[in-house]
Amino acid sequence: MGKVTGFLEIERNDRHYAPVAERIKHWQEFVLPLPEKEVRDQAARCMDCGVPYCHGTSRVTGAPTGCPVNNQIPDWNDLVYRNHWTEAARNLHSTNNFPEFTGRVCPAPCEASCTLNIDNNPVTIKTIECEIADRAIALGLKPELPAHRTGKKVAIVGSGPAGLACAQQLARAGHDVHVYERWAKAGGLLRYGIPDFKMEKIHVERRIEQMQAEGVQFHYGADVGVNVPADKLLKEHDAVVLTGGAEKPRDLPVPGRELKGIHFAMEFLPQQNRRVSNEPQGDVEPILAKGKKVVVIGGGDTGSDCIGTSIRQGATSVTNFEIMPQPPEHENKLLVWPDWPVKLRISSSHQEGVEREFAVLTQKFSGENGQVKKLHCVQVDAKFQPVSGSEFEIEADLVLLAMGFVHPLHEGMLKALNVALDNRGNVSADTNAYVTSVPKVFAAGDMRRGQSLVVWAIREGRQAAHAVDKFLMGSTTLPR
Repeated sequence: MGKVTGFLEIERNDRHYAPVAERIKHWQEFVLPLPEKEVRDQAARCMDCGVPYCHGTSRVTGAPTGCPVNNQIPDWNDLVYRNHWTEAARNLHSTNNFPEFTGRVCPAPCEASCTLNIDNNPVTIKTIECEIADRAIALGLKPELPAHRTGKKVAIVGSGPAGLACAQQLARAGHDVHVYERWAKAGGLLRYGIPDFKMEKIHVERRIEQMQAEGVQFHYGADVGVNVPADKLLKEHDAVVLTGGAEKPRDLPVPGRELKGIHFAMEFLPQQNRRVSNEPQGDVEPILAKGKKVVVIGGGDTGSDCIGTSIRQGATSVTNFEIMPQPPEHENKLLVWPDWPVKLRISSSHQEGVEREFAVLTQKFSGENGQVKKLHCVQVDAKFQPVSGSEFEIEADLVLLAMGFVHPLHEGMLKALNVALDNRGNVSADTNAYVTSVPKVFAAGDMRRGQSLVVWAIREGRQAAHAVDKFLMGSTTLPR
């Protein structure tokens, strides 16, 4: 490494947020970038450790110990330290099609597995990655055209991160790639689930423009199995890749669930994203938090997004319930490192004004005139059993269910194709070949492995592209 003693001489310094009072007034990103010198200093902290768990692979399971796309983190840290930004961007893009996405929304398992995290001072990998990507984009995203065309035609169903990564890789391999998206714009959860204050949609739009220049054709309003016959797709393409995500939300079937004012997170969040981008909402009833007492059920990233969105819409109060017990503030490094630790995580939205309660079970909803007014809850023990005498009530005008997703939608495409499902209801597909039970039909991303991270979706999309190219051509030069 360029600065062998950098980790001893330079303290960790990460990006900061704009003040809460300022950032809740708008829908733009509010992370404050570091000056160039500081980014290079932070890159100098990468310590050239003997086993770089930040992008390594477990010898036992074969799974990544840090970055799922195996970003060559020590390499581009060194390049940034030496002021070789263009080469750093080339290296970064060799493993990650969309580092500006992960540089904004990834929870950074690479930093959790960083050797310096043993002392709670990991390298600011996510910040450096984002800076490399943004600098490269500022110079202009150029299309990477294939040397030759194969004459093979591939359909990608779903334009989330898995579908986009798969489509771009296959287009660069010379295939005629068509992406079928049932919504009006591409991006999947990147566009409709992640709020603009975490990632503005210009980042998605720039990549779509690049992919179109590379030959990828996008078909919007195309709901395969509904208004686009699945058998027609099979007949017209040499391979079909299913990357539609895990869209079936986990419900809370308790008394009073039918009351108005109780909505899934993915009924609430896409509406606001469409408002910000001036996309027509259609004839759906607006779901707004302004002037309301909001309760968000679910303590993950989606729940956090609901919190930040509700606060910006002008909620009177926001309360967040999580059925799991409150995790420890710090993990036991000797027990968990370099694996992803279970510990208390405080997002930017949590800092903006929310009451968080753990180990809470909602037993029923009650209301007036068909509108929800109260949640009837109880504290639970470690086995999720109600604790006697801990019952309580809380008023609410809007309840948002953000308890995760159970599997992809089975109605429509999956039933039409008659693909086999695994025991969790996901599309069953081989981990190496990504092929389903239906000939020439592949699956990747959340639709195959279940609800997960954007970075895992990118990994799956890239690996599925490798498998499809090999299936079509007999061999492939696409990285796995």
